Amino acid sequence: MKNLSLALNAVLLVAVAVLYYFHFSSGNESHTTTSELVPGELKVAYINSDTVLKYYDFFKVNAEKFESKGKKYDQDLQNRAQSLQNDITAYQRNYGSMTIGQAKAVEEDLAKKRQNLELYQRSLEQELLEEQAKMNEELYKKVTDFLKVYAQEKELQIVLKFNPNSDLLYGGAGVDITQDVVTGVNEAYKAEQAPRKVKAARTTKK
Repeated sequence: MKNLSLALNAVLLVAVAVLYYFHFSSGNESHTTTSELVPGELKVAYINSDTVLKYYDFFKVNAEKFESKGKKYDQDLQNRAQSLQNDITAYQRNYGSMTIGQAKAVEEDLAKKRQNLELYQRSLEQELLEEQAKMNEELYKKVTDFLKVYAQEKELQIVLKFNPNSDLLYGGAGVDITQDVVTGVNEAYKAEQAPRKVKAARTTKK
């Protein structure tokens, strides 16, 4: 079961990377359009994606739920694997007193249990992968929706992502909008959660 645990841990530790890259024109006739910009007029900013993930409440809450579910599934699989191992041990212990027909029947049953366990493991891993993909998609949408509005307000044409694995090697403090993004997405998430908390409180009172 060590491989099983490693496989699930690998699912849990898959990096969540979000690429933010936008081209905007102001939509105002008095401004130069993006297609007419020359390099010196291009307004660029960047965000540190690792910092956004670290302090974005939506990601923290859902990552904790995801990790908790992964650990629960891992424990369930380990319990099932231990049960199968106990059956195998019992078969080995009683083999000498079995007839050929009895031994064959037990072996077939054990083989079926092992196959079912492997199928169950794959189904849980697939479920976690799909859930992670859904979370990544929602994360990307929430951040990019905020950035679209923010970039238009600040008249930015491009917002880049910075982390140790990105192609952005340096960005000055003057074009780092990470804190603005963290504050903005958290405010949006808080506002989004407010009606749900009120509804939950009303349900509890009932």
